[in-house]
Formats: sequence, C-alpha cells, structure tokens
Amino acid sequence: RRRRRALGVGGAVVANSLLYLAGRAAGTDFTLTDPGATQSHQLILPEIAAFSLVFALLGWGSLALLERFTRHARVAWGALAGTVLLASFVPVFIERATVDTRVMLCVLHVVVAVALLPMLRRAVAR
Repeated sequence: RRRRRALGVGGAVVANSLLYLAGRAAGTDFTLTDPGATQSHQLILPEIAAFSLVFALLGWGSLALLERFTRHARVAWGALAGTVLLASFVPVFIERATVDTRVMLCVLHVVVAVALLPMLRRAVAR
C-alpha cells in the first residue's frame, strides 16, 4: 500500500514538473501579483515541485489518519480531496495573472488530484 501511495505522490510531482516545463516552453510566464501589491512573483520549477509534494503528502497523510479513525475513510477522503481541490482554485483567481498562467495553474492543481485519487483510493480497498 505504501509503495502505491508513494508512486501517486511521486507521479503528481513529476507530472506537474513536466507540465510546468511544457508551459514555460509554450510561453506561459507563471507570474502572479497579489491584489493591492505592485511587485509580482514568478513561480519557478522548485516551487511547483515543492507545492505538489507538500499537498500530495498532505493528501496521503489525511487518508492515513482517516483510515486509522474511521471505517469510512474512502468516502470521507474523497469528499475532503474534492473540497480541497475546489478550494485550491480560489487563490488562482484572486491573484492577478495572465489567462494562460491561470489555466496552467488550474491544470497543475487537477493533476495532483488525478494522480492521488485513483492511487490512494484504490490502495484503501482491502
């Protein structure tokens, strides 16, 4: 089970890193500016990989906790993961960014969910 989950986490990080590089090659600038701020921030590959890793590990950890404390871990985790995915889109649209940056960031968020949902949920079945 751990191996499958680790592959899901690693898959999320690798897929997002490759998508970031493809987006940069296609001309996406990945530049964000907070509302009310004048200085912008350009996301770089290590940030994308680190955020992907952190949130994938949080997904794994939350599933492990739910498995330990509830009999309905798959259902609860699926609901939690879906809620977190939807909530993750909010900052993308609060920040000032180009349309292509927003689209790519949304795709990156979905990739983590896609990489984790099947691998982590399938691993729960006994």
